[in-house]
Amino acid sequence: MKWTRRDLLKGLGGLPILGAVWWAGASNTVGKRRERSVILEQLNIQPSLPPAVPGISGEPIRVGIIGFGIRGEQLCRSLGFATKEWIEDMKVEVQENPNNKGLEDFMNQEKLNVQLAGVCDIFDYRAERALNSFSTEENKIKRYGTYQEMIQSGEIDAVVIATPDHWHAPIAIEALNNGVHVYVEKPMTHTIEETYRLREAANNSNAVFAVGHQHRQTLSFRTARDIVEKGTLGHVSLIQTNTNRNDDNGAWNYELHEKANPNTIDWQQFLGSAPQIPFNKNHFFRWRKWWAYGSGLSGDLLTHDYDRLNCVLNMGIPESVMASGGVYTHNDGRNVPDVMQVNMEFPNFTMGSSQVKGKERGMTFCYSATLGNGFNRPTILMGHDGTMELGNRLTIWPDGGSTRYAEMLENGKMSPGIPIYQYNPGANAPDAVSSATSQYFADKGLMWTYIDGKRVDSTFLHMREWLSAIRNGGKVSCGIKEGFEEAIAAHMAGLSWKLGKRIEWDRETETIKPIEGVDLDEVLLSNEMIRTDYITVS
Repeated sequence: MKWTRRDLLKGLGGLPILGAVWWAGASNTVGKRRERSVILEQLNIQPSLPPAVPGISGEPIRVGIIGFGIRGEQLCRSLGFATKEWIEDMKVEVQENPNNKGLEDFMNQEKLNVQLAGVCDIFDYRAERALNSFSTEENKIKRYGTYQEMIQSGEIDAVVIATPDHWHAPIAIEALNNGVHVYVEKPMTHTIEETYRLREAANNSNAVFAVGHQHRQTLSFRTARDIVEKGTLGHVSLIQTNTNRNDDNGAWNYELHEKANPNTIDWQQFLGSAPQIPFNKNHFFRWRKWWAYGSGLSGDLLTHDYDRLNCVLNMGIPESVMASGGVYTHNDGRNVPDVMQVNMEFPNFTMGSSQVKGKERGMTFCYSATLGNGFNRPTILMGHDGTMELGNRLTIWPDGGSTRYAEMLENGKMSPGIPIYQYNPGANAPDAVSSATSQYFADKGLMWTYIDGKRVDSTFLHMREWLSAIRNGGKVSCGIKEGFEEAIAAHMAGLSWKLGKRIEWDRETETIKPIEGVDLDEVLLSNEMIRTDYITVS
């Protein structure tokens, strides 16, 4: 049988998609190509598209948006609603850079059967911006003064929650208790206690609950799951994943809006359960920098990386977590670290092995973050038989000490320095990004994926999955189980950094192991950087 390049591409999975999939170092000789084809057949990697979901037929689903800041606007665009201001800004960007496909992608986005019926934002400017763009003669959008008014109005079927972290769980619980469907941004909760209450509310409600980890729709991550499950990497003992950002936007120093003042912002509603302090714009717009409202690197960005790997490996909650770091770049009054290292231990993790039974068991997940350097460090999964670099693209190298590939390595059919598989579904599509932070998210596969060579907003796919489950039933890819695991893992990291101690998980009781004399939620919410009074020598 003679193999052609077309046969090779087909052999890589019968891809229904365009993109670059190739053998690095492939030879032109028929013999070499035949050898590689045999190996590819053995690997049997199947690039996987997001599953098809039933359509959203019938009456439009009435959606309310709670929180219309940066992420709230992005989520509305994924639902099919862009502000007039954003459209005009994008037209200018397209004129300056024809490769910027943001507006084109939005205009070509599939229309969802959604009625944007209400907005709730405590900053008048933002609420009016939504009303001005989305309210029409046919669909008068209502502004609600509080989330309770919206949820209990009987005029909303589902809410999208894009508020500061300390409001995620209270709003979600209120919605679920009233039978209103929920899409909530990460991290799912702000404290340990409310993580359990939210799980209980979700399990007891008929409403559909989803957490906004949209990378679960990304092609490379779905493909990575297939690779791992087939043992291509062997036993994975170490994961390295990173955050590397070096600009004000990436460090959460967002614009302080000129129209923000005590008359245009409901400051008391913003504070909620947080410590009572006088109005200030810095805390309102840059809330991610304080534990009272946000969760810093552990809740805001580690959660992305944790869930990216949890959806590939299904590793669950770590048995222990150790964290370190500090405020080393942005000494601007924040109390969350801007450099953070987190080691999560999974001593019983196993997904099979190419070596003798029982030899390999356990894995460490290393998260390394800095907001003071933008050098791109990729996510790496290190197995006995191979190493995988994973982002919107993925690459696999064989390991020189591999058991599975030992014969092929010895015969020169494989080399540790040459990838055995590379996959870049967007190789033929221009990807214009508007900022370093956007590039960061794009590299991690958090902005878009590719279907049939066409760039698709992964958040759109994630929200479509949620809406389809509301209308047709079925399971969402990131529901309460996955959200619970994400939230607990993030809280363990935050606690470890604040206490300077190892935080352990008890699988039997499904609780974080208590530390004598320490209220873990009190520590989590504390504005102290290190609670030295809690540190003991053991």
